[in-house]
Amino acid sequence: MKNRTSAISWQVIVIVALAALLRLLLLGIKPPHFDEGVNGWFVDEMTKHGFYHYDPDNYHGPLHFYVLFLFQTLLGRSIWALRLPVVAVSILSVFWVTKFDRFFGRRASLFAALAMAVSPGMVFYGRYSIHEPELVFFLVLMTWGFAGLWQFGERKYLWALGLGLTGAIVTKETYFIHLGCFVLAAATLWAFEKLSPSAPLARAVQQWKGRDLAAVIATGTGLILFFYSGGFLDFNSLPGLYKTYAAWFQTGTKGNGHEKAFYYWLKLMLEYEWMALPGLAGCLWLLRPGSGRLLRWLAIYGTGTLVAYSIVPYKTPWCIISLVWPFFFVLGKLADKISRRWKWLFWPVASLLCAATLTKTAWLNFYRYTDEKEDYVYVQTLEDIFKLTDPLFKMVAMDPANYSLNGHIILSSYYPIPWMLGDFTAVGYFGGDNMPGAADADFLLVEDSRIPEIEKSLKRSYFTAPLKLRGSQEPSKLYLDSEKFKGLFPGRTPEFSPRQTTPAQP
Repeated sequence: MKNRTSAISWQVIVIVALAALLRLLLLGIKPPHFDEGVNGWFVDEMTKHGFYHYDPDNYHGPLHFYVLFLFQTLLGRSIWALRLPVVAVSILSVFWVTKFDRFFGRRASLFAALAMAVSPGMVFYGRYSIHEPELVFFLVLMTWGFAGLWQFGERKYLWALGLGLTGAIVTKETYFIHLGCFVLAAATLWAFEKLSPSAPLARAVQQWKGRDLAAVIATGTGLILFFYSGGFLDFNSLPGLYKTYAAWFQTGTKGNGHEKAFYYWLKLMLEYEWMALPGLAGCLWLLRPGSGRLLRWLAIYGTGTLVAYSIVPYKTPWCIISLVWPFFFVLGKLADKISRRWKWLFWPVASLLCAATLTKTAWLNFYRYTDEKEDYVYVQTLEDIFKLTDPLFKMVAMDPANYSLNGHIILSSYYPIPWMLGDFTAVGYFGGDNMPGAADADFLLVEDSRIPEIEKSLKRSYFTAPLKLRGSQEPSKLYLDSEKFKGLFPGRTPEFSPRQTTPAQP
């Protein structure tokens, strides 16, 4: 028994180590995403004002920004500091899946954890500083708490359920969809049991007291109040808890440019989540009499959430990770059953599936991470942005006084640049009809449609280069003052010089 426990522990270590490697390797290779730039800007505003002012029109809960604020304060303003907390949460989710062995069996939980560790979506968005990986962790924690109360009734599961729900509430507004599906799945399970009874599973005697429940409720309420009130410094933000849904429902029904077809999530699963697909199909297997009751409930919840998200027209691809994780558990149970009965068939097929998924994950995350032909690459900043940032940071490395370089960013949409250049003190951002008073600056980034207007007013010579911020955005042109930046480009002739006017003849 001792050797078996030791071997299983090493399996957990290997799976978690694989998850960590895929999420940490070359973490800064990908330019900051649009949303990462927005989130980083919010953190910079927190640094200025001392708290996060919750805006209900932003939809997303405040916890993410406080965590980013902590890491950025400790580690400095860098893409690693911005992404590292989300990476840690994504790895923790993989580990927590292995803790479901008390409910579904050790082998099934390990298969589920492996699927989560190598999932293209879990890795791709686990390397982004966005809210979704945190929501996944809290949903997993909440499920673990619910399962533990049902089967064992121990106090730690009560805390897990309460903290999981609290974490989901302070993370993202879509918690209400998941909470509703949790409850509806229980009601559906109760009704379906009359048609096809599952394996008996007695409800455990609850080992917690009323004071424990009160402590959990008080803690959860306190945390919600703390984060939504800006650390008790901005109580006017509290109504945003419910006001956010007025804006959210309007955006969700209209789509606002992000509307997708009903089958969008299935399309993504067919394209990327090959280890979730058998789990989705396996939900039908759990309808048979005698199947595991707890896993049947989780399958109903997962399927219901997938349908609910499919109905909403507004769809962004990173939401896929909050949909597929229940199907990894179904996959794990299927794999456990098949591996015990048909080892000769299971291991070659499972190895091929894992290898294909891992290859897809590596290809997406380390080679095609800015290629918008990939459906997971969405509103992604292109590597062209380094044409702007690399020279600027080289100038700063030579002389920190260059943080005062004057710049004009003249684009209709310019995130994540405000966060990337957040340490530069003299950068102006101009969109729409807004234009700088004087066209000349140490550096400019100008959309193609605004170039004629700007160039006729420029009086300096510039090194120039084409630059496209995102695939869906209008191309632009970068201007670097030739006198300021000539040390970085020895022997280069400025591509732009102001027109020379000929004096009028008397």
